[in-house]
Amino acid sequence: MAFTLPDLPYAHDALAPTIDAKTMELHHTKHHQAYITKLNDAIEGDQSLQGKDLDAIMRNISSQSPTVRNNGGGHWNHTFFWETMKPGGGSPAGRLAEAIDRKFGSLDAMRNEFNDAGAAQFGSGWAWLIVDETGDLRITSTPNQDNPVMDIAEIKGRPILGNDVWEHAYYLTYNNRRPDYLKAWWDVVNWDKVAERYEAAAD
Repeated sequence: MAFTLPDLPYAHDALAPTIDAKTMELHHTKHHQAYITKLNDAIEGDQSLQGKDLDAIMRNISSQSPTVRNNGGGHWNHTFFWETMKPGGGSPAGRLAEAIDRKFGSLDAMRNEFNDAGAAQFGSGWAWLIVDETGDLRITSTPNQDNPVMDIAEIKGRPILGNDVWEHAYYLTYNNRRPDYLKAWWDVVNWDKVAERYEAAAD
């Protein structure tokens, strides 16, 4: 069964002014759709991938072609990304907030380290907050459309929060000012979803 573009859980203009409507429309309907189209084309010609879910493909990406790695990662990452945001944002609570304070000292300290990881990622890529293989919170980044689920990731784990630092995610509003985008992005983080992912990964 072919992969399809997921609907956004909000309107294209719902995250403005943090992310403008035109950026969201292009990012979702053009960039994300292009990854899905190319991934489906690659899978159609490979019987070993027929019927596999995206997580399974990510966990064994070292055995796949660059086309599957790049476009499968693009689909996984963007699906994750849309769900990581919501209008109005919020703040972490409960076990997640306690884990952040325990690991980083404070939410502000975690955000600063995350922003630094995103700003330092050379070229295109992603910044992540993950539950690593020891069950600990950790911040990492990956190039291009790689992610920490992939078996080739330098630091592996289950992402609970991630931000897209490809220029197409922010250029219309922030131009080349990636640090400004990273700082503003926290205003639209869906902490309820992040907490849900943390509970699933930590248990």
